[in-house]
Amino acid sequence: MNTEAHHKAYEGGGTPRHTDVSFEKRDVQVGTIYGYLIALGVATLLALVICIFVLRFTTNFAASVDTPPPASREASGNQGLVMPPEPRLQGVPGHESDPQQDLRNKIKADTEANEKLDWINKNSAIAEIPVKDAMKIIAEKGLAVQSAVPAKKK
Repeated sequence: MNTEAHHKAYEGGGTPRHTDVSFEKRDVQVGTIYGYLIALGVATLLALVICIFVLRFTTNFAASVDTPPPASREASGNQGLVMPPEPRLQGVPGHESDPQQDLRNKIKADTEANEKLDWINKNSAIAEIPVKDAMKIIAEKGLAVQSAVPAKKK
């Protein structure tokens, strides 16, 4: 790569010049940029002042329009609150039971029911067996095949 053309401009100690590219002072006007920045700052401050006045107006308006609760409700204190009828959501204030304990009790009851071994009808030899044992029996013997009921002809 040859750089002789570039060094010629520096021989006289002047600034480098290129014949095709030049800088015109009218391309960038610093005053215009500063003017836009100042206008942006003033607009931001004006918007802040307007927002403060709007906030104060709406706060005062809401306070003046807001009606106090009736005297009967103030006299009763919290006794005036009436709970909605059952069933209510678990875990809300005023609910008697703990939802986590209810879940634990439900899981325990389901597990006991799945592991229960009992006679349903002793005379007919119908028994209730644990789910694990029933799954083993079905895996070994398979399900009983029932004949399909013939469709009625019209």
